[in-house]
Amino acid sequence: MPEPTAPVTELTSQYVSQVTNDLEHNVKEQERITAEITALQEQLAALQHDQTILVNMRQALGVATSLSTPAPAEGAVVPAPRKNSTTASDTRRAPKKAAQEQSGRKKQQPAKKPAAPKPSAKSSAKKATGPSAQPTLVELVRRHLAEQQEPRSAAEVTEALDKAHPDREIQTKVIRTTLENLVARNNAQRTKQGSSVFYTLATASGSAANAEESRPDAAE
Repeated sequence: MPEPTAPVTELTSQYVSQVTNDLEHNVKEQERITAEITALQEQLAALQHDQTILVNMRQALGVATSLSTPAPAEGAVVPAPRKNSTTASDTRRAPKKAAQEQSGRKKQQPAKKPAAPKPSAKSSAKKATGPSAQPTLVELVRRHLAEQQEPRSAAEVTEALDKAHPDREIQTKVIRTTLENLVARNNAQRTKQGSSVFYTLATASGSAANAEESRPDAAE
């Protein structure tokens, strides 16, 4: 059957071609590196020859032999000059000493306290006036009713007190409850006009009428 043989032959020829190319590249690289090594060896030999001549010339000029530098062996690595043992020891100890001093300074530094939150405008106003200096809500309501010539509703009292005391949270529901408590204690009078309820400060003559209107069956 010739059909399966053709693909196998083509694949084999591709592998053979690739291997041949890789082999040629490998040989060329070896030749290049060998040429470089030969050139370096020639340069090294020339330098060693020049060194021998220079040493002989220096000796002929009367320079002490101890000052001559011997030629290093082929392939040997010339070590760097050694530093003073005391200096090297101090150099090794310096980072450790610096790290210890830095660690000691960190331990000695006190921990930073978190910054205190800034007081708000309302809390500052309360601290400035003092808790005992502020009148109660009942006193404010009674004082406002005493200053009015006409009856006032709970909403009107709330609006007036809110403008006079913006630092206090005054709500209509709380004012209405306070007014009703004053009516229950005969300290205020309640009048009804249609579906609206108005309040005035109680007088000695109107205490009996206010007590009658403040009964549960007469409440709004």
